[in-house]
Amino acid sequence: MTETRKAVALISGGLDSLLAAKVIQEQGIHVEGINFYTGFCVEGHTHAIRKKDRARPKRNNALWVAEQLGIKLHIVDIIEEYKDIVLNPRHGYGANLNPCLDCKIFMVRKAREWIEQKGFDFIITGEVIGQRPKSQRKDTMPVVARESGADDLLLRPLCAKNLPPTRPEREGWVDRERLYDFEGRTRKPQMALAARFGFEDYAQPAGGCCFLTDAQYSHRLADLWQARGERRYELDDIMLLKVGRHLRPRPHFKMIIGREEGENRFMEGYRKQYTHLYTTSHKGPLVLIDGAVDEEDLRLAARIAARFSQGRSADAVTVAVKAPGSEEKTLTVEPMAGEAIPKDWYL
Repeated sequence: MTETRKAVALISGGLDSLLAAKVIQEQGIHVEGINFYTGFCVEGHTHAIRKKDRARPKRNNALWVAEQLGIKLHIVDIIEEYKDIVLNPRHGYGANLNPCLDCKIFMVRKAREWIEQKGFDFIITGEVIGQRPKSQRKDTMPVVARESGADDLLLRPLCAKNLPPTRPEREGWVDRERLYDFEGRTRKPQMALAARFGFEDYAQPAGGCCFLTDAQYSHRLADLWQARGERRYELDDIMLLKVGRHLRPRPHFKMIIGREEGENRFMEGYRKQYTHLYTTSHKGPLVLIDGAVDEEDLRLAARIAARFSQGRSADAVTVAVKAPGSEEKTLTVEPMAGEAIPKDWYL
């Protein structure tokens, strides 16, 4: 009897990883999925909070892909290990603070360790030559295979025909003729393949699922490092960078201002960790203060908070202020005029 080979697929939740796993699954290979949680994933978190995203699916797309394929998904927390990739990428950043090549090498290396521990035969990814400017080029794909240690146990089913045969192909574990030669940024071939497999509902391509590819998010993260005088972060830091309006009125403190009810509710969970403000005379946002502040700073912050409340046109607005471990106090302030807030305060 022919031995059933086993492969682990890196499942991001996107269309490419769905198709790559399905292509190999169709060849009678036992496929399981692995999803690495870095803390920087876009999907699910802000979609569940923001009112404007209410119509979008509130789901973990990696779990959803596994369900469509009928495979087991292993979700692996790599938040702590991943910090070195974000802070010290050997191959540098992309257009923003996205260490895409180092990230791919790291995840494939973790997958290689996983297959060695679990007795699996090879690794599948949904990569397509030319789709990503840094990590998915013909010259960088061998770098990923080599530096991850996966070497020729790394199979990319969607573009395999454009690459040298891997061991699964040479050994006859998979039929190379049933693999594909997709290339470039267009998604039309993938969408056609999805239709052939009967997949109609899948995550729409949107430039990746990582906040580090987003210019504004990267700017906020760089600002955080500069303000602290060191390059470090914790999970709470990167979660808060995803929500609210961020302003830095002074170099030593930043304000995070809720933009809507969902964000205010999310930020409520951080009230015990941060000095926070909210207007009491008028409906308004919750505001978190990140940094050390004195009375003058708090008065400025209160005026800004009042500006973003329903009392922005009032002569005076009452603002409650509460620092961790201190009694709540109130300030009555004149709201700052919108035009008086310099654009360079906004992050």
